[in-house]
Amino acid sequence: MMSSYAYAIMLLLPLSAAMVIFQSNPYQALIMRGILGAIAALVYAMLGGADVALTEALVGTMLAITLYVVAVRSSLVMRLGVLEGEGAKNNLQWQPMLDYLRAMLKRYQLRLELVPYADDQALHQALAAKEVHGICLMDRPEPNAEEVAPHILVRVRRLAEIFATELPEAIAEAKLYRDDDLAPIPHTPTLMEEH
Repeated sequence: MMSSYAYAIMLLLPLSAAMVIFQSNPYQALIMRGILGAIAALVYAMLGGADVALTEALVGTMLAITLYVVAVRSSLVMRLGVLEGEGAKNNLQWQPMLDYLRAMLKRYQLRLELVPYADDQALHQALAAKEVHGICLMDRPEPNAEEVAPHILVRVRRLAEIFATELPEAIAEAKLYRDDDLAPIPHTPTLMEEH
């Protein structure tokens, strides 16, 4: 007959599994998954299955956590398409917006990755093809006009909600992209086509 402490340890299994499921922070969920695996290995050892406990600890828990770390690290990235010609990485005009976006996304465990594109058409095609989560468009004001905040067009509804509530319009204006939102980009004739 098993002792009462064995039952108490077994009751930790559903509790730790529920903690993994309902955890909103993915990194804390990884830690909880490790705890769940350790408790499962302990239960197997108490029930006399030392070989099963060792397999659970080494293969089940360690391998799963390693794969989860790789998956979480690579998937929590917001890819923002920008124009190469704007020099977004070095331009002082962009720096306050990028700093604000990075700080805002960090609260949601997201990283910001800038993806440069050669022209507007490539930028819009990348958004339509889902290569990026959003694009940043800068209006080119006339020489004497005020500076206009950049426009961020995102295709992920949750990102659009975050930007709508937390991104001041003075820094950037965000909008949700739908396939019918973008009109075809006007084709500018090249020098060869004009003649």
